[in-house]
Amino acid sequence: MPDNLLTEQHVPLPGGGPRLALRRGGADPGRRPFLLVHGLASNARLWDGVAKALVVAGREVAAVDLRGHGRSDDAPEGHSTAGAAADLAELCGVLDWTGDREPIVAGQSWGGNVVLTLAARHGGVAAVACIDGGWIHFGNRFPDFESCWRQLAPPSFDGARWSQVRGWITRAHADWPTDVVEATLGNLLELPDGGVRNRLAREHHREILRSLWDDDPRAIYPLVDVPVLLMPAAAEAETERTAAVREALTLLPDAQISWYDGAHHDLHGQHPQRVADDLLALDARAGGDST
Repeated sequence: MPDNLLTEQHVPLPGGGPRLALRRGGADPGRRPFLLVHGLASNARLWDGVAKALVVAGREVAAVDLRGHGRSDDAPEGHSTAGAAADLAELCGVLDWTGDREPIVAGQSWGGNVVLTLAARHGGVAAVACIDGGWIHFGNRFPDFESCWRQLAPPSFDGARWSQVRGWITRAHADWPTDVVEATLGNLLELPDGGVRNRLAREHHREILRSLWDDDPRAIYPLVDVPVLLMPAAAEAETERTAAVREALTLLPDAQISWYDGAHHDLHGQHPQRVADDLLALDARAGGDST
C-alpha cells in the first residue's frame, strides 16, 4: 500500500492534558470513523496495516498513542486502564466524534480492556473490538501484585546498545513484515549515547500493570450496551486462556467472536487485512455501512 495514506497529528486534551499523537487517514463525514488503541508499552504504528486497509476501503481512521507511549506527551498521573479510557473519551470530544459520528473503537491487549472501559464508563462509541485483550485480569493469575510485577515487569536495557537491541528484535521476529518490526522498535527510544530505554517510563508501566491486577473486567461486561467483537489469538479448543474469552462472550450483552487460530499476540500487525475486514463487518453489525 502507499506510504502516504496516514499523517501524524498531535491533539491536546482539554484542561491542560497531554497532547496525544495520532496517525490519521481517510475522510468520510457521512460514516463512522475507527479509533484504534494499542496495548501496554506499545504504540500506534503497530496499527498501520489495519489503518491503511480501512483508508483504502474509504473509511476515516485514527490510531492513537496513549499518554506516555509512542510520540504522545507524558504526564505525572493518569497511567491506568480507567485513566486511558478517560483520555479516549476526551479525545473523541475534541475530534467531534459524537452522535452519528461515534466511532468503532478497537483495542489490542491492554487496549482491549481500555476500550471496554470506555464503552462501559463513558459511552459514546458505536461498537467495540477486542484484539487479544479485553478479558485480562492479572488478579486471577497472581496472589499479590508484587508477584505479578516480578514476572511481568518490562526488561531493563541498562548497558545495552541500540544496535544490539535492534538486532535482537529483528532476529526474534524474522517472520514479521519489515514495517511491523520497525513499529515494534518504536516502543523503544535510542539515547544520544547509543543506549536504549523503553519509551514508557518504568514507574508508569507498573501503574498500568497494577490496574490490570486490580480491575476485574467482568464487573463492567454487563454495562457495555453496544456490539462487541472478541478477536483472540488462540485456537477455539478449550484452555485456561480461552476460558476467559468464553466467559466474556457469555457476560457481554451483545458479543460475537472471531478466532485467530495460530496468530501471535500482535495479530493486528500479523493479519492487518483480516482485522480490517472484521472491523468493517462490526460496523455493519452496529448499523453502519460496511461498503
